[in-house]
Amino acid sequence: METQQTTSPEKQLFTLSGKVAVITGASKGIGEDIARLYARFGAKVVVSSRKQEALDQLADAIKQQGGEATGVAAHAGNMDHLRHLVDKTVELYGGIDILVNNAATNPVFGPALDCDEGAFDKIMQVNVKAPFELSKMVYPYMKARGGGSVIMMSSIAGHTPDPGLGIYSVSKTALNMLTKVLANEWGPDGIRVNAICPGLIKTRFSEALWQNEKILDHFTKRLPIARMGTTNEISPLALFLASDASTYCTGSLFYADGGAVI
Repeated sequence: METQQTTSPEKQLFTLSGKVAVITGASKGIGEDIARLYARFGAKVVVSSRKQEALDQLADAIKQQGGEATGVAAHAGNMDHLRHLVDKTVELYGGIDILVNNAATNPVFGPALDCDEGAFDKIMQVNVKAPFELSKMVYPYMKARGGGSVIMMSSIAGHTPDPGLGIYSVSKTALNMLTKVLANEWGPDGIRVNAICPGLIKTRFSEALWQNEKILDHFTKRLPIARMGTTNEISPLALFLASDASTYCTGSLFYADGGAVI
């Protein structure tokens, strides 16, 4: 006699089956981990970054594991690229339910005094304007589907300045307020907007911090969990915020930092 396998109510809370997710900065690091996890939980995933080849490799890897993924190259600082990303996603999958604004940049490391106008503009363009504009582009598609989830990848640098990352810290503080503004305005449309604020996570993006023993020691020795984090300690939080497990969460900053901001 055959028995029918059913999904537990707990697992159903976290399922993304039938959902379409767009993830920027997804070819490596935290973005890649989120894409792989979303696909394992049933989402159709569109991964985006600047290089198509890297995206194709990731999409192929996800498909080999039984998931659904497509790579669409787009520079986060280019509004035409972002419009193409949204248009292509809708063309392929009919809509968008989840947006993870993960792409970020920091072209300078050192005192804020050394950050020139070009670097300042680039940081604000990619870290603040791009999430704002891309979220606006996605908004009507989420509204048409009865709601959705926007996730901003912020940082503890938005809570307190990181050494050598002053203007990056300014950009993440702005992103935190953008999260709250959009959550406040879009809640009636069923769209939730939250931010994840990682501490020091071992990625290529953060190499300037963790490869410097003095800076690494500054970050980790005072933590209750006295070590760097890993990308797979961030992606489950992004799954929670994308899923029905978090339907009463909006406008919140979720810290995953080993206790850094205590």
